[in-house]
This record gives sequence, structure tokens and C-alpha cells, in this order.
Amino acid sequence: MNNTSLPEFEIMDCTIRDGGYVNNWEFDKKLVREVYRALSKSGVEFVEIGFRGTEKHFDRNKYGLWRFTTEEHIREVTNNIVGAKLALMADYGKIEIDDFCYADDSVVDLVRIAVHKDNLKGAITLLEQIKGKGYEVSLNVMGYANYSKSERKNLVDLVKKVVLDYVCIADSYGSMFPDQIKPFFEPVLEIPDIKVGFHPHNNLQMAFANSLEAIRCGVHIIDSTIYGMGRAAGNLPTEIIISFLEKHGSERYNSIPVLNVIDRYFVALQSGNKWGYQLPYMLSGMFQCHPSYAKSLIDYKEYRIEDIWKALNIIKLEDTVGFSKSHLDKLINQGIIGGLSKVTDKEAWVSDNPRAAYRRLVGDPNVPYINRYENRDFLIIANGSSLKEYAPKIEEFITRYNPVILGGNYLGGLFKPHYHCFVNKRRFTSYIDTVAPESKLLIGQYITDDMIEEYTDRDYEKIYYIDVLNSDFQIKDGVITTNCRTVSVLLAGVAIAMGAKRIFCVGMDGYISQENKGFHFYSEKEEQDDKDMILERHLWNQKFIEQIDESLNDRGKEGIHILTPTSYKSFYKGIDNYI
Repeated sequence: MNNTSLPEFEIMDCTIRDGGYVNNWEFDKKLVREVYRALSKSGVEFVEIGFRGTEKHFDRNKYGLWRFTTEEHIREVTNNIVGAKLALMADYGKIEIDDFCYADDSVVDLVRIAVHKDNLKGAITLLEQIKGKGYEVSLNVMGYANYSKSERKNLVDLVKKVVLDYVCIADSYGSMFPDQIKPFFEPVLEIPDIKVGFHPHNNLQMAFANSLEAIRCGVHIIDSTIYGMGRAAGNLPTEIIISFLEKHGSERYNSIPVLNVIDRYFVALQSGNKWGYQLPYMLSGMFQCHPSYAKSLIDYKEYRIEDIWKALNIIKLEDTVGFSKSHLDKLINQGIIGGLSKVTDKEAWVSDNPRAAYRRLVGDPNVPYINRYENRDFLIIANGSSLKEYAPKIEEFITRYNPVILGGNYLGGLFKPHYHCFVNKRRFTSYIDTVAPESKLLIGQYITDDMIEEYTDRDYEKIYYIDVLNSDFQIKDGVITTNCRTVSVLLAGVAIAMGAKRIFCVGMDGYISQENKGFHFYSEKEEQDDKDMILERHLWNQKFIEQIDESLNDRGKEGIHILTPTSYKSFYKGIDNYI
């Protein structure tokens, strides 16, 4: 499996089950589906998708879905994803045999029963009954570090007498050290015809070290959770054990899908439900570079993890010392971060002529929409907080002027643009499901076809553009050079390429809000940027809006008109002037 000289073993991710202690098992279904998709891609062998509990012992109103985890919910979130085997956990004394259907009628492969040492016999009897229904079964022994020598012997004697598939030893309090692993596990490992698992906790930051020692001792399966999500210090992070195996030559595992899910969901989850360590410092440790590089790239909220991974690898190869904001800006301006999938050599982008570098990598693309709507009015719908407030007036404007409508990212179901655009990979995966059926998809070329087709089967067209900050706005043969990190700014360029006579914008409030409302009407669920980054984005957008406006004027056409309140004051002309 790998070149670590470790014995063969498997990984069971317990995020939705064990992580539920942090958020009361209130994961939404899309998150659970994306977790299962990512873990299946990563090569993890098992996913424990939640608890199974009986209503006789729980009040359903007090817990989220994944404390009960019905067959219906499991099928819904795993449908059409081929991947990891599925497991469920149940607490002994809070579950009954009738809570499980026969395995032939279930998508679950493995059932684990968690038990304290005073109920071992009853739990083993229940597991035998569950195994009789066709499942693999595991006895999960909680608080094992607190077992006396005689109690450990009693456990071994009980398990020897029955037919179980697994015994999982849980370091429930995170109190074990590596030198304790061998004497604790050896008696259990000597039981014939049974696999032994280890469920580490990270209270003393020993989960990873303890896991490696357990594997060396012959443990067959290791529990982990994404981002270490779990009570207090959490668990062994899935991405750490996978990254370790990758680093030592394993071709089975791939950490990128898991890291993407962390970036999209778990960083935000942790901000409201504290546990464990932080992603930027894990990445900086992997690449032996200053943590501010990873933190800055993540704080941009523009890049997927594979983009950051590529950037940090380059920084490592350059053997940089300390942190340099100007060096990071240089990498961004050269297009190395977030660039095309064809970019394999950083030298390809080190050029004073971004368009020449682009042509070397891409050639001369055939842009399909040039002058498609010559001399038409265009309306660009951005995502500012004013969008919801002015929705009725915007609808009236649309009825009166019949513009070609271009929208991007999340529109809250308020409008159905003719073209719905995504250029940010994170926004695309988060909001592609919200696009109205009537809207055509326009997707930035930096989002690969494989990624698009994984998340939607809809037709789409590509937007061709050069994503650099240190070049003035221009359009040549339909290819746009601009600050493409803000989708509404890019869409102004698309409108020009399509032949716009006039360009109107709504929801383009600017990154500096006069009323401190934030700059997205849906931003209450997203982390806010720091003040320096907000100001930087605002100034870049101001520059490019001015250049786009000048480009329109040079073509003998009206400039940009922002119809809803905006901090780009020189372009504001209130919507009441038009309706």
C-alpha cells in the first residue's frame, strides 16, 4: 500500500458521527453528501455516516438528523456516489435490534456498538443479533485506558467466545501515549479471526503518534475525522493520516478532496464550534513555509485547496525565508495561483506580457458569444445587500427595458438571469444547485470541464479571460483581461464582448458599505474579510470599473450605470431615474 514500512490497514472516517457532538448532529444534507463524495474520492475505506438511535430513548426534537440516521437519509446523501463502505454507530442501551432492517435492505455495511466496561456482555449479545441480520459488526470499547489488567483480560475472554468482525479500542479521553499502545493492544491483537480498530482522541495531541504506533503493532483499522472534528481537542484528522501516507509513497490515497471540503465547510464550522487545530498551520507544516502564506491565501476566499497547494509547493521550492506579502502578490499577479490546469511549470507565467503567456498555454480560443447581442442593453446582477431591498424596482426596470441579464454566484432565487455565471470554484460548487432552469450557464475557463461535469449535467459556455491584477482592462478577440476575482466586474467585460450598447448594474454595492451592511446579501453565513482585504478589493474594483467605463466611452457608447446604492459613487444613477 505504501513505502512507510507500515503493515496494511484501513481508515474509517467518523466525521458525521463523532463530529456531531460538536454541532448536535445538525449537518445539512448537502454537506453530508459532499463529505461522502470527498472521502470516497480520497480512498478512505469506511465512512461512519452517523448514529442510529431509537425514539424510545431519544427526543428527536433535541437532535439533528444524524443522531438517528435513517435508511432514507443515508440513501439520499449517498445516491449515485460509488465509494467508501458505510458504517453506523449506536450506543448500547439506547438502541434495539428492531431499529435495524436486514442488511439486504440497507446500504450500511458495518454496525458498531459503543459500550462501557460494565455492559460488555449485553453489547456482545446485541451485536450477535445484528450480525444475524447480515451486517458486519464491531464492539467499540470506550474508556479502554481506564481498564485494569484483569478487566482487559475479561474483555479478551468474552470476545474469544463469539463471532465478531471487529473490536475497536477507543482512547475516549485522549489520555494515551505511544509507549502505552503496545501493552494495551497486544492481548486483543492475539484474538484469532478478528480485526482490531483504534479510535484515538487528541486531548494530549497524541492522536497521530498513537495511531502510527497502533498500526506498527498490527491494528487493522484507524478512526479519524475531517479536520479532527470532535468534542474539545477532537480526533485524529483524516487529512493528516492521508497526507502522511501520500508523502511516503502511497498511491491509494488523495488528500486534495478532503482538504477542499475543509476549505468549503469545516473552517466555517469550526469558527462557530471550536475544536482542534487550524488548516493554515497544517498546510504550512506540510510545505515547511511560513504559515502566513497559507493563511493569506485561505483568507482571500478565492482559491480552492489545489490552487493553494500548488502555490505553497512553489514557495517551498523557492526556499523562501519568512513571509513576504509582495512575493505572494507577485505569484498571484503572474497567474500561478488559481491558473489553468495546463500550467505545470511556474516559468510559463513569469512574463511581462500576460497575454503572450496565455497564448502559449491556451492558444487562441474561439469565443462563441462575440457580438451575440449587438447594441442591446445589459443588466448585471451582483450580490450586494441592496439586491433584496430593491428587487421590486429591479423587476420593473427589467420589464421596461428588456435587457440581457447577466448574474453571478448566489442570487437567492430573486432573479432568473439569461446567463448565470461562475468564475470562483468555491462559489460554483456551493451555488450551482441554485441556478434557475431557464438560465444558461457561463463558467470561467479556470474551472475545469471535469469539475463542471461532476456537479452538473447542464450545457454551458466558457468565459475566456486572463486573470491578473497588474494589467489594464482590455478585450481582444473576445478574451478579457481584467480583475476577474469579482464576478460582476468580469461580467461587465463579457457584456462588452457580447455587444452591449449600455451596461446597467444592480447589487454592485462595493466592498466598502456606507451602512456597514456587508457586501453580500447572503453574507450572514460567510466569514467576513479583514478591513485591509476589503479595502484592497474595493480599490482594485474601482480601478477596473473606471477602465471598463472608459472602454465603453471609447467605443462611442454610454458608460456603466450602477442603479442601486453603491460606494462607487461616480457611477451611481438611481433606479428611480429609469422607472
